[in-house]
Amino acid sequence: MTTSRDPVTLYPDIATEGSLAAVLQAAADKEGLGVSFQASETSPLLRASVTSVVPHRTTLAISAAAVERRWSIRGCESFQGLALIEGGTQDLAQVARAAHAWHDGAELAEIHRASPFVHLTGRFEVPDHDPERLTESEWQHLLTEAGEVDWPEYRALIEAAYAEPTLRGLYPFTSHWTLRFSTSTRPRLTGVLLCLDAYRQKPYTLSTHFMGEVVAEAMTAAEAVSLALRHLPSGLGPVTPGAH
Repeated sequence: MTTSRDPVTLYPDIATEGSLAAVLQAAADKEGLGVSFQASETSPLLRASVTSVVPHRTTLAISAAAVERRWSIRGCESFQGLALIEGGTQDLAQVARAAHAWHDGAELAEIHRASPFVHLTGRFEVPDHDPERLTESEWQHLLTEAGEVDWPEYRALIEAAYAEPTLRGLYPFTSHWTLRFSTSTRPRLTGVLLCLDAYRQKPYTLSTHFMGEVVAEAMTAAEAVSLALRHLPSGLGPVTPGAH
């Protein structure tokens, strides 16, 4: 079993400077990047952060791995707290460039171009928190995620559900890879009692609540979506913003 290593041993150069933020600051200053890094009060050798001039972005979190010399980032949108960018690298200079671009409000694609290790989650920024746009953003995330996993049945399910206008109009979310729907966005979901599951080399299943009894099975994703439409409650209105 892999265990954590002493951060002083794993990151001796950072220990010498006193914090990950200090080393990142030096890397940014070397390239003439106008960005300031904040050190973690509780774990300065392993954590740092960068604020953004864009109000709908959270602070970019920068973390050092505990078992190997590697750093990861995560940048979220502020309303739902969902990741817009993430990624890991062994190159601190790339981390500094990504942080600078995040801080300055660069487009998400520009951040990736500045630092290719940055992974775009598929979500896009919705500064006004419009629920219809947030819904589409989350669908784009699920489509991106489904295209990256080695699970054709799951990918087919997400694509089939997105192709159906009625389901596409609902806010999608997953729990343990179970596709579910809501009539409100995060941070407070209003779940519709409808769940779709995909299995490897097995039928798709439909249940009326999470971990509930299976009410129908289908051999294809398209059939599963058709079954879901028949069990969909009536009178569902447009998606509303999730209350904090």
